[in-house]
Amino acid sequence: MGSELGSDTHFDTVLVVDFGAQYAQLIARRVREAHVYSEIVPHSVTAAEVAERAPAGIILSGGPASVHVEGAPRLDPAIYDLGIPVLGICYGAQLMALQLGGQVANTGRGEYGKTELTVGDGGVLFGTDQPRTQTVWMSHFDSITEAPAGCTAVATTAEVPAAAFEDVERGRFGVQFHPEVVHTPHGQEILKHFLYDGCGARPTWTMTSIIETEVAQIRAQVGSGRAICGLSGGVDSAVAAALVHKAIGHQLTCVFVDTGLMRQGEGDQVVETFKRTFGIELIHVRAADRFFDRLAGVVDPEEKRKAIGELFIRIFEDASGGIEDARFLVQGTLYPDVIESGTDDAATIKSHHNVGGLPDDMDFELVEPLRWLFKDEVRKVGEELGLPEEIVWRQPFPGPGLGVRIIGEVTPDKVAMLQHADAIVREEVHKADLEREIWQAFAVLPDIRSVGVMGDERTYAHPIIIRAVTSEDAMTADWARLPYDLLEKMSSRIINEVPGVNRVAYDITSKPPGTIEWE
Repeated sequence: MGSELGSDTHFDTVLVVDFGAQYAQLIARRVREAHVYSEIVPHSVTAAEVAERAPAGIILSGGPASVHVEGAPRLDPAIYDLGIPVLGICYGAQLMALQLGGQVANTGRGEYGKTELTVGDGGVLFGTDQPRTQTVWMSHFDSITEAPAGCTAVATTAEVPAAAFEDVERGRFGVQFHPEVVHTPHGQEILKHFLYDGCGARPTWTMTSIIETEVAQIRAQVGSGRAICGLSGGVDSAVAAALVHKAIGHQLTCVFVDTGLMRQGEGDQVVETFKRTFGIELIHVRAADRFFDRLAGVVDPEEKRKAIGELFIRIFEDASGGIEDARFLVQGTLYPDVIESGTDDAATIKSHHNVGGLPDDMDFELVEPLRWLFKDEVRKVGEELGLPEEIVWRQPFPGPGLGVRIIGEVTPDKVAMLQHADAIVREEVHKADLEREIWQAFAVLPDIRSVGVMGDERTYAHPIIIRAVTSEDAMTADWARLPYDLLEKMSSRIINEVPGVNRVAYDITSKPPGTIEWE
């Protein structure tokens, strides 16, 4: 896939300008839920770059700063004169007001949380189907006290006289509240009015159209060459493999590298599913010893990820020796992977092995058919391709596997201990029928030991940490409120069934400030 999907296809594109926090990712998801393709761009984007992309619309995200703070992010003002409809949200709306001749002031009366909005007559954003009084979610200290020149205030609150404004003729729209969050009940309808009525965008971003477009792009990229795909057993690599196989058929060979760092029994399942069920050519490489040797003495998380990523590529290169003209490597890189691995507005949180962990001297050209998709979109594509439910709805698993769920040095004994504990966690979640409600539930083995008492004897053994989160796309996550009796059952089983463990803890950290994985 090219670096800019929307510019190379028939999809209308909306650019979401990122001013920080997590707002941009959420807005981009909401736009896609309206079946319009969206991409996130940094606020440093220039008018020339936007004009080259020719998007149907632009949305300016919220952000944590005040527009009056020195060094607060700005937008190239020439973008407003491109004739492309623009919607500002919260900070984005305040910035529009400031740059287009309106007034933004610190009135000393900010609004936070649920707020009553009064909608005026007419306008695009609220259409005729919106209630004249509705609840919206506010989070601002500065307020738009005067709409930009040429714009009309179309909604107010008790504290903000221009809670929403429009200049339909010039395509300028702004809302002081957050329509992208679930706490604004009519927010998605407001976004749809902007997309369909304000921008004229067509709702053509569907799973069928995504597949058709990707198949065409894969065929154009690979041509008559051969490609290999590294299967991990997770949904991302599975869907990527199925999509590429649909495009080029026998030109694809899948390589399953058994790193020794997978979940219990997962290796056998991968081989069974893809080789015997789908008939895809599969090379099974048993490489546990190579990975353990490479990870010996490695304790730094970033070094682990890069070491695992590099060894993956070297093994792929070795495996491709028996495949004629294998110049392409298929990877299940997702849009959140790209964002988390570093953008202009976000520091690198961690290098995903399929993004930031690739060696510079790699011999393959990458094929990344999922690079611009969020996780829920990947699952929908998988279902559309006919993949079985147990593959499509498998919980996310990091590319480096259990290597980044073992804090400190990775050894075969530690992996065996964690595999056993992790299997218990997942089994109990399955028994409780909570798999669809939880984004991920797994075990972590920290690099410490604690004192305990078992059978009237003192023990000095490892703790296991249970991690379970709820999320929509892994960009943000909340710790899962698992029932106490479920946690008790997990703890009891792990301590009684896993040798070397004498304590179990539950992680109640959300993301942010933590990440879902421990490393």
